[in-house]
Formats: sequence, C-alpha cells, structure tokens
Amino acid sequence: MLTAEDNELLCRVGPGTPMGELFRQYWLPAMLSSELPEPDCDQVRVKLLGEELIAFRDTNGDVGLLANLCPHRAASLYYARNEDCGLRCVYHGWKFDKTGACVDMPSEPPESNFKNKVRATAYPCVERHGVVWTYLGPRETPPPLPQLESNDAEGAAVRGVMIRECNWMQALEGDIDTVHFSWLHIGHIEPDEAAGQFLRYQAMNRSPKYSVVDTPWGTSYGAVIPVSEEKSYVRQAHFLFPCYTMIPQGSLLSNRFSRAWVPMDDGHVIWFSFTAPPLLDLDLNATTPEKTVAGGRRPEDLLPNSTDWYGRFRTAHTADRDYDLNRDDARAKKSFTGLTSVTMEDHAVTESMGPVLDRSNEHLGTSDAMIIRTRQRLIVAAEALRDKGTIPPGVDEPEVYRQRSGGVILQNGVNWFDATAEGRRAYVRNSEEAIRASISV
Repeated sequence: MLTAEDNELLCRVGPGTPMGELFRQYWLPAMLSSELPEPDCDQVRVKLLGEELIAFRDTNGDVGLLANLCPHRAASLYYARNEDCGLRCVYHGWKFDKTGACVDMPSEPPESNFKNKVRATAYPCVERHGVVWTYLGPRETPPPLPQLESNDAEGAAVRGVMIRECNWMQALEGDIDTVHFSWLHIGHIEPDEAAGQFLRYQAMNRSPKYSVVDTPWGTSYGAVIPVSEEKSYVRQAHFLFPCYTMIPQGSLLSNRFSRAWVPMDDGHVIWFSFTAPPLLDLDLNATTPEKTVAGGRRPEDLLPNSTDWYGRFRTAHTADRDYDLNRDDARAKKSFTGLTSVTMEDHAVTESMGPVLDRSNEHLGTSDAMIIRTRQRLIVAAEALRDKGTIPPGVDEPEVYRQRSGGVILQNGVNWFDATAEGRRAYVRNSEEAIRASISV
C-alpha cells in the first residue's frame, strides 16, 4: 500500500509535478501520422501531460505541435488557418511556424520588429513508422529516441490506439500484472481446451511463482510454472521508463511487441501498441475451436474521431453501457467476463477503479511483486530528478530499450534473468530452429 503522498506523486503528471517532469525528460508518442494525412490539412487537438496542444502538418509536410492559445490574446490556434508553413491565428492574423517563431504580424506597423520578440510554445516532433513522437522537455537538443524494436525495425507498425478514462498508472499496471491473464481473460478455459502450449500451462497453474528484478530500463519479472520434472515455463516481461510495457505474448525469441501508456492528464491515458513482424508466427495461446478467448480477440470497435480534447480513439463500448457486458456469454463460458474482447476486459477493470485510484484500499499479495517494485522505481526516479537533478533511466541510453519479452522453457533452478540474456536481445534474427528449441519441453 502506498502512502497518500506517494500515490499523489505517482499519479499527477501536470506541468511542475515530479512525475510530469520525469515524463518530460523523454520523447513520447503523441499521435499517429495518419491523423495529419497531408500538408496543410486540418489541425488536431492533442492533450499530453496536462497540456492542451495543437498538432498540424505544414506545407513542407513537417509536423508541428504548438500550445493551444495564441501568445497574443489567447485565442485557440485550433481555429487558425494552416497555410504557407505555419498557423495563422484568425483573431489578428499573427502567424507561427512549427518552431513557435512568429513569422508574420500583420496587425503591427511594417517597420516593427515586435514579431521577433514573440514566440509560441512549440515542441519538436519526429515521425517513425507511422507514429508522431514529441519531446516536451527542457533540453535545447533533445535526447535520442528509444530503440524500441517494435517501432524501429523494418516492417514496424501500429497495431492499436485507444484512450482510456483513468490514470496512466492503473492502466499500465494491467500489463505488468501477469496473473490476471489466467483469470480475467482465460478463467473460463480448462487445460484441455487450450491448443497452444503456453495457454495450456497457464490454465493448468494459475498461481505461478514470481521473481522481480530492477533493470537498466526499469523492472522485469519472471513468472515460473513447472511443466515437467526438469523444466519450467517462464513468462518474462518488462516495464521500461517512463511508460512502456513489453508483455509476454508468444515466444521470447520471436515476439516483437510493446505498448506505450502516455498520460493525457491525471484522469486520461492514450495507449499505443507497436509491433514488428514476429520472426516465427507460432500461436502459443491458441484454443480449441469450441472455446475462445474473450470475443475471439477481434478488432476493437472505435467511435469516429471527433475534434474535442478526448475525442480521438474512443471505444464504442462505453462505461455508460457497462462496456456492453453480456452475462449470458459469461454463464455460457464464452468468456470469463461476458465482455467483448481481451482489450475491453482490461479497459473495464481499470476504468472502473475510478479516474485516479486511491491505493490505500489495496491489499497486495505475492503476485503483485512487479507492481510494487515498478511503483517504487518510478517514485524513486521522480524524487531523484526533483531533489538532485538525477536524469532518470534510459533518457540518454536508448540502447537499453533493445529488449524482448515472451515465454520460454528453461531448466528448473536456473536464474531466469541471466539464462535469457541472449534470448531477450532485440534486433536479432533468431533462427526457426532456435525459436522452436526455446519452447520445447
């Protein structure tokens, strides 16, 4: 259980807060490139770390991200004209380019140099594999982008984006809470209904033994399930500063997936799922034809994007409809919950905690070791930045993100973290023979 002070530090991400300032040390995913489909297209409202921002693609095709309010009389730049490599405020015609420079001030005398003294708040942006990244931090020269294989390797793509109406940390914690998969997502599935060996192991033993370690990138866990007298199935996954997760889907040697949980404000988070093509497509979580994981893992239903601050990538299965819960499906064991998909199961349980969780009501057990360690890691890093100016992990070490997560079969008694050092390495093209050997009992 966290103290009220620690919970406040963990959850609050606005300007000037310790956690907000920690986030500002890093590049963050802000939006999809496809949201700005062409030069001089309509701008988009974007909310990040409690700031209201306007994203636009200029005449040259470059992305800019400016503070919402014009520096002149604070009219919203959402209503500006996107033209000739800048946003022109419709109130008085002042125009700002992607760097925030005022490039035209037609309401002032021609001889005036006042425009050289006025700047809009602007944040640098770069695009990588369909994602617009931005840096909201204090450095004149930003640090490197993280070397996330899922967003950096050939063929990398975005698999999903969605807004969740809750604090970023309670949403992220669902990804590092591995035991919930055996209940929330497959509590209705018996071992003989699992066609994939990894799914079968989880259905056979729903209380694995946990080991958690601090790492250069954040924290990692190994969840160990014995599967024979000599070997165990180990689910290995990671939290990576400041808000990335790598979950244990598929084989450790083949899986190239990560997710970013980017705070919009204290009570809203937008998540991006990144993926590079798996090195070997093995369905280790398959079910028999008679039984499926919730909703058959179908694509999510999203409402059309609207123009308000929270109008992007919203689920159609909303809280006021109880996320379209169908208790008959749960009774018939079509799913454990009666919800429409794995994603919506996660969505419902984390949103139903409330916008910002009061963690004083929790009773954490041994299976919560990864959550406990990750919270402490974040709190210590935010306090060190605030009190000593210590740069948090990964900011200047983009190579620490070169990791993979997933399942692997290991000899009983070995140190799972040390034994998988080579298998975890990203950007390595493991052979089919090696991948199959790593999952063989």
